[in-house]
Amino acid sequence: MLQPRVAAPAATATSSTTTAASPTASAASFAGVLGQATAAGAATAAAPVAANGTGAGAKMVALAQAEIGQTEQPPGSNDSPRIAEYRTATAGSGVGPWCNYFVSWAAKQAGAPLGEQGQGFGAVAATWDWAQRTGRAMGPAEKPNPGDLIVWDGRHIGMVESVLPDGRIQTIEGNSSDQVARRTYDSGGGGAVGFVRLG
Repeated sequence: MLQPRVAAPAATATSSTTTAASPTASAASFAGVLGQATAAGAATAAAPVAANGTGAGAKMVALAQAEIGQTEQPPGSNDSPRIAEYRTATAGSGVGPWCNYFVSWAAKQAGAPLGEQGQGFGAVAATWDWAQRTGRAMGPAEKPNPGDLIVWDGRHIGMVESVLPDGRIQTIEGNSSDQVARRTYDSGGGGAVGFVRLG
């Protein structure tokens, strides 16, 4: 059933995050400029359930949920012991913007690694190119499933946690305000270029 496009409400303060999504250190206000991202507390979280309740998507969501709140140490450094662990899923990675390291790590841990050889990707554009080459890319008008990746213009990537009853998309993103954070966007994904289905 089609849902009308619903604009995301203004950002609300929570105990864990109080600002709109901040995709990377180099594009700190990307989601905020879109005016679509909001911090979402646990009270607004919907229980994410994959189509069959199993599979890589459900595993990725569970892994990502356990990482919410992981932060850069020190702030603004693009690093921490945990972020270093995310980098291990990406061949040739180094300290830098880590949103794609985070989804590469979750995908690898769930048994659906990114890349033809499972090498993971550091650059968001490389993930999107791979998705298009291999038939995994979905347009922004398609309804995502939990565990699908959500891509914004080659600059930021996250994971769909759930689609709320009103059509808004709830995500978990690495390197969002220097941490792993839950965000909520309108039904268009806050201007996302599309989704990547891994399973």
